[in-house]
Amino acid sequence: MSTITATRPAAPPAEVNTSGLARTIASEWVKLRSVRSTHMYLGAIVLAVALGGLVAYLMTADWDASPAEEQAMFGGADPAQLAFPIAQFCLAALAALAMTSEYATGMIRTSLTAVPARGRMLLSKAVVVTVVTAVTGLALTLVCFFLGAAITGDRPAPIRAWESFGDALPTLLSHSAALVSMALVGLGLGAILRATAGALVAITGLLFVVPIAVQFLPRELGMKIFATLPIELPGQLAGTASDPVYSQPAAAGILALYAAVALTAGWLLLRRRDA
Repeated sequence: MSTITATRPAAPPAEVNTSGLARTIASEWVKLRSVRSTHMYLGAIVLAVALGGLVAYLMTADWDASPAEEQAMFGGADPAQLAFPIAQFCLAALAALAMTSEYATGMIRTSLTAVPARGRMLLSKAVVVTVVTAVTGLALTLVCFFLGAAITGDRPAPIRAWESFGDALPTLLSHSAALVSMALVGLGLGAILRATAGALVAITGLLFVVPIAVQFLPRELGMKIFATLPIELPGQLAGTASDPVYSQPAAAGILALYAAVALTAGWLLLRRRDA
């Protein structure tokens, strides 16, 4: 007598299970918005914009009280000049904490038990970080533009940073892209170092220490290295840098490379190391 054995179709691999990916993204979003540090860092960005507005107001008042020959030496009263570097640090630190906080509390074991596919977990975190950073970056740049325009009014250049929104748009978009890139670098550093202190030190070094250190290198070499730093790339990407070293496509490629290298290194170490 012959028997017929029923076989079930094979389940799709976890890494390509789109419904599983959507659930993991939703879970990572809940984690990020429920952490107190998220609100602290976003609050710090709001404070940075307010301080940038205050500096722009004081610059404009000083411009009004200065003679014409001194007015020509002023820079643009743009709140983003102060707010953007602080926002880069805050968003990168927030992204790093999306990973390191789980190691600090031991929740990483629970997360990896619920999502054994480590690549999917890191991808989900990257998606959430990208969306949050992109929205925050666009809001930041728009607020800074309209705040600066309101402060300077109809005053002429150079105190008025932009003649119109169209003139400012490339810079606004490039700043947003740089914020997303730096946040993904922070996430990658969090996966690599697994410690909040180490990730924050690395982010601080990349954003604030290295730009100072390269000034002590031979001039030509120092300029090339300085032009590749996250704080300098947005101007080259927007095409507004006074003396660009790299073209706009090259600047975009370098920004993407920062994120790709950090995330790839983080993924490789996440797969090989125990929780």
